[in-house]
Amino acid sequence: MAVDLSRRAYRAQRWAARVALAAAVLAVVFPLLYGGLRGLALLLCGAAGIALSAAALWWTLTLRGPLRWVAALVAVCVPATVIALSAVFLFWALPVSLALWTLAVWSGRFALRGTGSERPRERPRERRMPLPRRAVLIMNPRSGGGKVGRYRLREKAERLGARVVLLDPERENDVTAMAREAVAGGADLLGAAGGDGTQALVAAVAAEHDIPFLVISAGTRNHFALDLGLDRGDPASCLDALTDGVELRVDLGFAGEQPFVNNASFGAYASIVQSPAYRDDKIGTSLEMLPDLLTGQQGARLVARVGETTLDAPQAVLVSNNPYRTDDPFGLGRRDRLDSGVLGVLGVKVESAVDAAALLLDPSRGRLTILTAPEVLVESDRADLEAGVDGEALLLPAPVRCRIAPGALRVRVPRKRPGVAQPSPRLDWRRLRKLAATVGRTAAPSRFRHPPEIPDVPERQGPFLGR
Repeated sequence: MAVDLSRRAYRAQRWAARVALAAAVLAVVFPLLYGGLRGLALLLCGAAGIALSAAALWWTLTLRGPLRWVAALVAVCVPATVIALSAVFLFWALPVSLALWTLAVWSGRFALRGTGSERPRERPRERRMPLPRRAVLIMNPRSGGGKVGRYRLREKAERLGARVVLLDPERENDVTAMAREAVAGGADLLGAAGGDGTQALVAAVAAEHDIPFLVISAGTRNHFALDLGLDRGDPASCLDALTDGVELRVDLGFAGEQPFVNNASFGAYASIVQSPAYRDDKIGTSLEMLPDLLTGQQGARLVARVGETTLDAPQAVLVSNNPYRTDDPFGLGRRDRLDSGVLGVLGVKVESAVDAAALLLDPSRGRLTILTAPEVLVESDRADLEAGVDGEALLLPAPVRCRIAPGALRVRVPRKRPGVAQPSPRLDWRRLRKLAATVGRTAAPSRFRHPPEIPDVPERQGPFLGR
């Protein structure tokens, strides 16, 4: 029975691959057949419009004065014009083409799900551990626009038996010392309600003393909480971990001696966040500083060494605690895992409008470098290197050695939580063609024809498992 079900699943995936390829071809051919030469002309204009918009965006970021606003106008008007012309001349052929392309993407991902390298994301191992007896939670009342007070986090935590320490604005830069004081006082769990920068500092102390760490999503964005599968919309639900929680082992990143749970950024963005004016006027400060930073007139010259690869003079380098998704536009800024034991590295080097257009049309041609490594060395032509570490503006002594500490952090999370969504498989048209071309039963992989017999093995029981 299991073999028959596997064959049926494989047959469904094979036909889904055929549907995806057929729909993709029709999505391109149909507007050309409907519009004739006009359809072909619009297709070429669309490609040229993408390149021109990317170049205009580069000019918008690197020029000042009236030319900047002209470039911004071009960057907005060109794609709008192409879309308007397509709607006029292709009429109902355009929505049909979009519907066919949607079908192609959906069918292609269904076909590739569970085949070969596209395996379901492994959930981190959850461990049932004894309840904390002396939990100490450090809360920033100003974080996230006052979420600590709005969600009554202090009162709820104290009702659950935790001791709450409110972060004094005058001691905001001394979070590490506060966490160490709590450990010295006998805390067997540390928690933080605040932004990712505060989370990282408290997490590092918890990892240093090998005690659990509790994340409370009371910051503005809380990407770390998102990738842990916590509910960012309800910070109070994170406190359920105090009474009904499990532990996960995750990695912790370091830029020099500075810990980070998300990422450390070097280059243009790191220089911008150093400006005192950035907090009050983010857009204006960025537009004022970017022309000099992107053209190399200001800012440090960076060299990033990742294994045997050297990134020479990139405008930006992002080092993340585990890699971010890069093959799915809907998953950008998310990490599939927090326990892979490697850093994600993303470097960008764009020196002209032509490079900007090439980056948008074909990111794989060297302007965008994506790597993974357990260690990254970021060098600079200056003694101190500007860095943005989990959103905090810092000056770090150069060179900066970024490293990852695999499984260093014990995170206590609620047993019932939203969780992390499974990533969609990357569309690989070559694999789809191979899958669609297979014929008959013999095409099924051996794992479908001869499923291994799995003996019943009693599960190993630890002192706190199964409670």
